[in-house]
Amino acid sequence: MTLVVQERAGAVRFSVRVQPRNSRSAIVGVHVGALKVKLNAAPVDGAANDELVELLAEWLGVPARAITIVQGAASRSKLVEVSGVTADHVRLRADGD
Repeated sequence: MTLVVQERAGAVRFSVRVQPRNSRSAIVGVHVGALKVKLNAAPVDGAANDELVELLAEWLGVPARAITIVQGAASRSKLVEVSGVTADHVRLRADGD
């Protein structure tokens, strides 16, 4: 399945499904239109969200400040917005991993 990515003025939005408390952090692939991500951090005091932002920034080649968790900060299902990339760039990265 392909990652569902919405383009907005100068940014893109897509869903992320996280699994905290894993042995290592990694982008696993796409599941039901959302990016599936395993995180080493526990969901305590925002640690998992911080790790997610850092991982996505590295994966997409953007600074961490370009990524915002728009919805789901306290949930495993999140909506993230990334400035400075295109929907095609995000889809290509998702299809390649």
